[in-house]
Amino acid sequence: MSQISKDTINWDLIKTHWQDILQVVLSIQAGKISSPVLLRKLGNYSHKNRLYQAFQELGRVVRTVFLLEYISDIQLRQQITAATNKVEAYHGFSKWFFFGGFGIIGYNDPEEQEKIIKYNDLIANAVIFQNVVDLTNILRDLKRDGYLIMREDVAVLSPYMNSHIKRFGDYSIDLDTLPQTLDEVAAFVFV
Repeated sequence: MSQISKDTINWDLIKTHWQDILQVVLSIQAGKISSPVLLRKLGNYSHKNRLYQAFQELGRVVRTVFLLEYISDIQLRQQITAATNKVEAYHGFSKWFFFGGFGIIGYNDPEEQEKIIKYNDLIANAVIFQNVVDLTNILRDLKRDGYLIMREDVAVLSPYMNSHIKRFGDYSIDLDTLPQTLDEVAAFVFV
């Protein structure tokens, strides 16, 4: 903890450049300068640029305030942990579909890398969509059979299931059978 709190905020630097900081913020909000252009300009000679240093100090203030809130607010920590867990669950789920080449992108071309990532996301999202459709149909069947379906129970269900998928199995495509429409699937009423 002593390492974290070793450096103090340079409030004088922030105060000196406060009007400049506000001017930059207003320029971004008005669309007169884009964030990437500003970062590029401020990044040049950053050790000498006092406005850049003032922004860094202000960033340290924001970070410190957030960390203090995080430490003192258990609900905030739980929300962040829950969101992080969802993101990690998705990454694990989508990684499961990226099995060729042991999950390593073998291209050094940024466009090819982006395509591979987008294709993988497309497959993962298609499976998530089908999982939601299947779960909705199961819930509808359970409700029809007299089971009580509560929102709280449905809220903890995850669409990141893959144990029912045969990545390397036999696939048969029946083009004669039409799938349910999205409206038919979505017509589910909770208690």
